[in-house]
Amino acid sequence: MARLPAAPPSVGGPRREAWAWAWASVDDLLAAEEMDVVHICTPNATHADLAGRSLAAGKHVVCEKPLTTTVAESRRLRDLVGASGLIGTVPFVYRFHPMARELRARLAGARIHVVTGAYLQDWLPRPDDTDWRVESALGGPSRAFGDIGSHLADLVEFVTGDRITWLHALTSTVYDGRGGRPVDTEDLVVVLFRLQRGALGTPTVSQVAPGRKNALTVEIAATDESLRFEQEAPEQLWIGRRHGSELLLRDPGQISPEAARLSAAPAGHPLGFLDAFAGFVGDTYTAIAGQAPDGLPTFTDGLRSAVVVDAVLQSARSGAPVDLEPLPDSAPPSSIGAGYGKE
Repeated sequence: MARLPAAPPSVGGPRREAWAWAWASVDDLLAAEEMDVVHICTPNATHADLAGRSLAAGKHVVCEKPLTTTVAESRRLRDLVGASGLIGTVPFVYRFHPMARELRARLAGARIHVVTGAYLQDWLPRPDDTDWRVESALGGPSRAFGDIGSHLADLVEFVTGDRITWLHALTSTVYDGRGGRPVDTEDLVVVLFRLQRGALGTPTVSQVAPGRKNALTVEIAATDESLRFEQEAPEQLWIGRRHGSELLLRDPGQISPEAARLSAAPAGHPLGFLDAFAGFVGDTYTAIAGQAPDGLPTFTDGLRSAVVVDAVLQSARSGAPVDLEPLPDSAPPSSIGAGYGKE
């Protein structure tokens, strides 16, 4: 817990330690009048308590995903935000890649047939690889899907403007133990899903895929063309057609206004994850200032993510498909740009 001075010293300078001052406790931080926004970056199991206390103290909240580890807690926080008039956001930051917005713009009104996608990482392929996220008591009952599959599901719903209404999931835990402790969370997940308007999807999520560092990909086949976004090559969008294909590069003259808005640097100056995160932070403060930036993830989206994660776990445990719990009071993804006031 820290606060930054108004004019921090130069990085690496003799007063580097002056970057921050620590508070003695969460209560002290929340009592600080100069603190307007709390960013919760603690283990997942602590999110519900800290976010609830922050809202009760009148602070805007940025809560790392998952918003909470249960649907009930996520719904409670969604309702608290709605009653408070405060801003609550969840960093589903892949929405903020300009070419992900371009994908969304090109899919608007399209008839979608198939969605394929994957989120592959390699930080846990060996039995001696471990982390606090492996333990459900800290990370929650779902690891691979709750941690990174939630990003993939959010991006699919966001760019298609549609909802997952049915899914059948299989999970696998590669090692029974890591670091001398038993493992009770999954390493990989394969899902078959159906969107509300009829499209089918087949995403794969793995944290045990050697060589894959942060390979988030989404490919969507519509009637006239297929479009593919790759997070590890975020400056381009592959467009496939029956008689040829092309790579569309991030060039303000060739992309949609919303994609161009998020282009923090001109064409030829690559943008990456940190730029996407900066876009998310910028839109968060725009919302705090009273505006409604397009596509900013809200606590409603955090609740939606909890519903999808819970459905994946239910299906994997039962071996049967699951119809997802409806959220009749949730804004559809295609109108998320209407922003706050729909919490």
